[in-house]
Amino acid sequence: MAASWQMRGVALFTRLVYRRRFVTEEAGRRTLARAKGPSAPPSRLGLPHDVRTIGGFPVHHVGTPSDRPAVVYLHGGAYTSEIVKQHWALVADIVRHTGCDVHVPIYGLSPEHDGLEALAFVTAVVRELTGQGRRCYLAGDSSGGGLALLTAQALPGLVAGLTVIAPWLDLTMSNPGVDEVEPHDPWLFRAGLRPLAAAWAGDLPLDDPRVSPIFGDLEHLPPTQVLVGTRDITLPDCRLLRDRVPPATKLTYHEQEGAIHAYPLLPVPEARRGRQAIYDHIELIRRT
Repeated sequence: MAASWQMRGVALFTRLVYRRRFVTEEAGRRTLARAKGPSAPPSRLGLPHDVRTIGGFPVHHVGTPSDRPAVVYLHGGAYTSEIVKQHWALVADIVRHTGCDVHVPIYGLSPEHDGLEALAFVTAVVRELTGQGRRCYLAGDSSGGGLALLTAQALPGLVAGLTVIAPWLDLTMSNPGVDEVEPHDPWLFRAGLRPLAAAWAGDLPLDDPRVSPIFGDLEHLPPTQVLVGTRDITLPDCRLLRDRVPPATKLTYHEQEGAIHAYPLLPVPEARRGRQAIYDHIELIRRT
């Protein structure tokens, strides 16, 4: 009963707070124009932390380097919203449960920045780590999941493993399957996301494989994990990714019945299982 009420509370919160950001194109434009908040981790993170700069953008480092893979975590927010406490909580949990240190690139957000800038920045972060002899594991949620997949595509052979949580795979959002899912997603609507997609693509077509990874090379991916809920408009493209990845790629696909967008980051019962799956996948890569 408590879990049921907790889930209802989360659903109500998403309807009241987040839904209005995406329900219309005008709402999307207002979200795009909203001032950005701070990006530093909370003061109560409780873990070793430092920050460096690569190409003019900060990279926060949480945890202590070891012989384990370095995790690079890319936050969601439709490429226009800053990293928030839920992202930092997952970053901290990854450190505590896997023993890996986590690097969090604070990539530039739209409308001031675009997808090509972000991809260049994140690939530079991965190259720095692998140049130091570190194995690199990429993870991200929502738009950050899309950027993580783009980075793995841009650096074949340099990424040891990949986790994407409800990734934004196609800025065109043209998959006909979205029509069926969208009425059941309490959070995201294509109307409000369209201005954000256009701003992020910049001068590129929305289906350019440098901003929409579903159209890119899927032949050379590292072992990949996908987590998505069935009440999430990213679901149809996640299924398309699952079906397009070649059989030779080690793919772990988790589809959570009834779950909403980026559920492993939310205070819901199924988040615990989702997070444990992430830790397990990182550990699997560590042992291979």
